[in-house]
Amino acid sequence: MSYFFLKNSRLREVMIRGMKICYFLLVSLILSQQGFAETAYIAVGKAKAKKTVLAFPKINLLTQTPDQNGILKTIDQTVRFDLQFMDLFKFLSPAAFADKSTGIALNQFKMSDWKGTGGDFLIKSALHFDKKSISYEAYLYEIRSSKALVAKKYVGTLKEARTIAHTFANDIVEKLTGLPGIFLTKIAMSCDRTKKKEIYVMDFDGSNVKQITNHRSIAIAPAWNSDGSKIAYSLFTRHKNNSKNIDLYEYSFLNNKIRLLSNRKGMNSGAAYHPIENILALTMSFLGNPEIFSLNQGTKKVTRLTHSKGMDVDPIFSPDGKFLAFSSSRSGKPMIYKMQVNGTGLQRLTYAGRYNATPSWSPQNNKIAFAGWKDGHFDIFIMNPDGTRIERLTKNNGGNEDPYFSPDGNFLVFSSNRTGKKNIYVMNIDGTYVKRLTYGLGNCVSPKWSAPPRK
Repeated sequence: MSYFFLKNSRLREVMIRGMKICYFLLVSLILSQQGFAETAYIAVGKAKAKKTVLAFPKINLLTQTPDQNGILKTIDQTVRFDLQFMDLFKFLSPAAFADKSTGIALNQFKMSDWKGTGGDFLIKSALHFDKKSISYEAYLYEIRSSKALVAKKYVGTLKEARTIAHTFANDIVEKLTGLPGIFLTKIAMSCDRTKKKEIYVMDFDGSNVKQITNHRSIAIAPAWNSDGSKIAYSLFTRHKNNSKNIDLYEYSFLNNKIRLLSNRKGMNSGAAYHPIENILALTMSFLGNPEIFSLNQGTKKVTRLTHSKGMDVDPIFSPDGKFLAFSSSRSGKPMIYKMQVNGTGLQRLTYAGRYNATPSWSPQNNKIAFAGWKDGHFDIFIMNPDGTRIERLTKNNGGNEDPYFSPDGNFLVFSSNRTGKKNIYVMNIDGTYVKRLTYGLGNCVSPKWSAPPRK
């Protein structure tokens, strides 16, 4: 959360990151004489010129059950929706092929039947029911070379059909692009649907919204930890002497419990987890001026990292954990800076505009996104980590703030008031393919994207 906005009575709200992962068994099939590609098949930056064409014939149903049609439809539609969400793929029309073979392994059908269809890759799959469980066996083939790129069996309960479909779609994306799939990730945010500001989480596409705090106060400034099991956030509270304070809390999705991380006098806000070490970076003002500190989660010891007459806020670690980017008013106007994690090697990155805030580092460590004040409102910008090649991604569409990269680096999630209230949107990192994610949750701001769950 930017302290600048507190000074202007504008609360920069952030959210938590929570995730309850459905556990199911993932069994890899052994491929005979079919090697896996070691390199990505799709160069993501070039894929938009020509989308990759996928052929996805009807899922082969091996056994019968009363729930079969609903589950089969769920898997089919989920895989299609996930892959189309990427803006990299399109599906071959069923009119382009006549799939007469029910076989899914390479020796059970003729790949030559698919080489004149216009498809680049073929998905062959079968669904098996066994009492209360389902088994989904799925293959992804490169049609040109007849190679099997993905060959796995996914086993779970009937209720885990969507999770199984998301996992298969993730495997497809990872195999074809070399980047992790996002279909089991979450987005956290702060919304005022209850007239108070609470932390909510939702799936990557805006579905499955859940309120995870109920403080009946102002919950802001979120951060996911590296495995998605915890979220740090700040809360406006009153201490025993009735003084107002901003305390730092942590919510655990493993036990649904909340613990206090820091309640030092003043601000304890804008936390960011280190990707490797057991520390957080945050803004604290117990010494008077808002500065960036590191907080050891085990000992609760804090180390001061910045020393300036301005206000230093919005810290974010680089993916390798070696640097911190942040916003500072030390030069007069709030601008984006970066430094090493021990506070040395300070470098100013932005010089233009009146107000630059909320930097976000791309997972590939090659870009930093931020919100910049221009033409009377905030817009989303992106630049190289050294401050060069600044590009404006939003324009003439209301105020746009709080950019945050998806874990694959292909998208930016952000808040915008382009339709009146502030809602959460997602777009490609070139500013195209904008999709609204939140509806009916009041004003939602400060979205944060979780990392993919660990396999």
